[in-house]
Amino acid sequence: MPEWFEEWFNDEYLALYPHRDEADAEQLVALLRRHVGWTPGWRVLDVACGPGRHARALEAAGARCIGLDLSKALLLRARSLTSAPLIRADMRRIPVRLRSMDLTLNLFTSFGYFEEDREHQAALAEMVGTVRAGGWFAMDFLNAARVTATLVTSETATLGGTEVRITRDLIGGERFVRKRMETVDGRAWVERVRLFRPAELEAMLAATGITVAARFGDYGGGPMTDASPRAILIGRAA
Repeated sequence: MPEWFEEWFNDEYLALYPHRDEADAEQLVALLRRHVGWTPGWRVLDVACGPGRHARALEAAGARCIGLDLSKALLLRARSLTSAPLIRADMRRIPVRLRSMDLTLNLFTSFGYFEEDREHQAALAEMVGTVRAGGWFAMDFLNAARVTATLVTSETATLGGTEVRITRDLIGGERFVRKRMETVDGRAWVERVRLFRPAELEAMLAATGITVAARFGDYGGGPMTDASPRAILIGRAA
């Protein structure tokens, strides 16, 4: 049986989230560049690149970028935004040469999708394994504390003119946030994300050889607090 993320990241996902824009991507890329000793020409791997917003901003900054994603639909959209080479692959098995990247990225909560934490740790090890000695790894994740404190349990949206009912709940002893989406014509999707706290992510990164050097709570570089919208970690490989 397919895992939820194998079915959901498609054209319907893009239609339901039209507010994802290039301005956020450019702001995040600018933040990262300020803290990693950026040099034009760097080799950058964007893991779970989605429709290519960050890859385009990275290319504009002079990176030699590679995008990787499991979704064929999102990679097709990325092809219209970026000239970067694109790879269709699972982040748990990354077909990129070890230690070949100056910077590897995992952005916009493109993590926490698996059932078991050992799978998450394996995915991180795969990503970090692409980073050269002294290179950088950065992750942009949801802020678990804010998610649990501000959870909107029910709302509606539209998809192609059709109303979509959205419900959210915390499951697995509040280890996961689950989002259900149902249309009146019977279509339904589920998202489920592991609620890793920043300290948990740092411990997982340390196990892969990454030392976190900077932490931010938003794309403008604000401090990370329980109320911050994001948990952005920037670390260096041993």
